[in-house]
This record gives sequence, structure tokens and C-alpha cells, in this order.
Amino acid sequence: MLNSDQTELDLPPPRSEAESAFSGCGGSAEGAGGVGLCPPARAAEPGEPVKKELQHLSREERRRRRRATAKYRTAHATRERIRVEAFNMAFAELRKLLPTLPPDKKLSKIEILRLAICYISYLNHVLDV
Repeated sequence: MLNSDQTELDLPPPRSEAESAFSGCGGSAEGAGGVGLCPPARAAEPGEPVKKELQHLSREERRRRRRATAKYRTAHATRERIRVEAFNMAFAELRKLLPTLPPDKKLSKIEILRLAICYISYLNHVLDV
């Protein structure tokens, strides 16, 4: 676990000049492109680390800026797509185990869950008798 001094995971990746010019405050374009709403950004000197420039920001603001990058959004979308595919495969596997007439009838996820509950109850009843 990181202590309060270790913030490298909260820092956004370096931006190109084009991204920096159009980002406004905190990565959002407010009002007329953020003009006049934000204090002027101070460029980091060559030997100065980026951390010093972002130390005045709260942890939440650094996190928000990092999440605003295209690279982060693309990675998040990929992880979400993989998660949803795994979720759908699990429902398909459960669906194969449930008896219905006709056997290939398309069921919604809620119908699959309700049918599974009923089927489990039925199997419990059969075992108890």
C-alpha cells in the first residue's frame, strides 16, 4: 500500500503539446475552451520532475486527470468488454444446464436466473422426498 508521499500511481501520463493546449482545467473544456477560467499552467523546467507541478492537486483531481486520457479510456473499455463477455458466457453455461421447452428457447438473463432458482428448489425438494 502506498503512503501519502508516494503518488506516482496517481500521476497522469505525459501529454503532448496539442493535448495540453486544448485540455483546459483538469482535462475538461469549460466555458469558452477554459479561457480565463484556469490559472496559467507553469511549464516544468527540464530538470524538475512532473510530480512537483502536480503536488498542489488533490489525489482525486490527479485521478480524474489520469482517467481523462485516451489511453486510460481505451484500456478501461477493453477491460469492460472482456468482463461483459465473461459475464455473458457464464449465463450461456448456466442456460445449458436448465431444462426448458423448447430446449433452444432464448431466455433473458433475469429469466435464466429465475428458472435456475426454481430448478434448484425443485432439485432440493426431490432430494428431501
